[in-house]
Amino acid sequence: MNDYMKMSLLIISILSSYTLSAQNWILDINEAKENASETNKKIVLVFQGSDWCAPCIKLDKEIWSTEEFKKYADTHFIMLQADFPRKRKNALSEEQQQKNNLLAETYNKKGHFPFVVVLNSKGNVLGESGYIKTNPSSYISHINSF
Repeated sequence: MNDYMKMSLLIISILSSYTLSAQNWILDINEAKENASETNKKIVLVFQGSDWCAPCIKLDKEIWSTEEFKKYADTHFIMLQADFPRKRKNALSEEQQQKNNLLAETYNKKGHFPFVVVLNSKGNVLGESGYIKTNPSSYISHINSF
């Protein structure tokens, strides 16, 4: 095997492991409701400003991106993301921006960031939260309390 092939395999394996460890975010409320209904899971809707909101970035780093939370969420929650980036390079498609705007009109009328809304499979609000300085297991308990 030549060096080019070895390097290619290394890059592919790194990217694959990154993809496998990423949170499984759904970006469409209807898909989230359907999945929640089929699996009897709660929907965790996260409003965030991924490129400007410091508490949003902390919540992602301290909770959503941890292996403990991702492993638990994979079997217990449907993770629905409504991101509102400000930097042009992170702009969403017009279709996705419209979906996120509709979610905000329905579930985040005050425009809080980060804002976490726990929903049932019909889209009814079970509870609301935001950034809490805690560990993943405590945040999981907090979400489950709704």
